[in-house]
Amino acid sequence: MAKTDTLPYDVAEHLRTRADMAAYLEASIEEADGDAAFVAKALGDIARAAVVPEGERVGWPSTPAASR
Repeated sequence: MAKTDTLPYDVAEHLRTRADMAAYLEASIEEADGDAAFVAKALGDIARAAVVPEGERVGWPSTPAASR
């Protein structure tokens, strides 16, 4: 069988807005079927998506507290 080449995939790169993140979390909770680790992984993905340089993502307001 031939080896299949794949590229790394990071879901955090595709969570661009709050609505994207909310939908991802909701879908993750539905799919988790009580698996807290599954939901925790989704929350980690969302946290990584939210921590980006100023102005690179849409939908996150700037606050003085965030820039400290």
